[in-house]
Amino acid sequence: MEGAKATAVADWAKRRGQACLRFDYRGHGRSDGRFEDGTIGQWFEDTRGVFDALTDGPQIVVGSSMGGWMGLLLAKARPDRVAAFVGIAAAPDFTEDLMWDRMPAELRARLARDGVIEQASEYGDHSYTITHKLIEDGRKHLLLRAPLACAGRVRLLQGMQDKDVPWQWSLKIAETLTTPDVQVVLVKDGDHRLSRDADILLLTQTLDSLCA
Repeated sequence: MEGAKATAVADWAKRRGQACLRFDYRGHGRSDGRFEDGTIGQWFEDTRGVFDALTDGPQIVVGSSMGGWMGLLLAKARPDRVAAFVGIAAAPDFTEDLMWDRMPAELRARLARDGVIEQASEYGDHSYTITHKLIEDGRKHLLLRAPLACAGRVRLLQGMQDKDVPWQWSLKIAETLTTPDVQVVLVKDGDHRLSRDADILLLTQTLDSLCA
């Protein structure tokens, strides 16, 4: 919740005199727990719990990458409360389609055998942990296998230079959503993070349009 996009949204809301809620999933940021113990289901429990306990009325939900999966799960679970959703490189179903399906057979076998593997991160010197539990649990929360009910407006912002979530993924999400009010914005030179000044401006302008 201390990332550039989250703080930018908080600052934007403050300037407008609107409330803004941001939080870290368990095993992330300031929250307790170990990242490698987390699953999609647990992180969605965090999302739904915070949303239900600390917000009232219709909300605009913003989610980046895995947060996009959380936001779409929330829009499905709380259709009367999610008035709009903004996804930034939203990555529903990534554990299956962008991770497991792309994994070499050797790594799949090791993950099934050992329950965990380590992979290098492109965003620093550290590695990140993938658990078999994460993959298995993710299969219980897949969204793009059937029409995805969503009552609110949806805006999907996506970099075309994203190495983690291909830009076509946003088009697939748009096709799957049942609401007609979906817009996809492709940033040709944008990467996965979409955290440059121009990207942040695009995000806040998108929020402005949803509040108009």
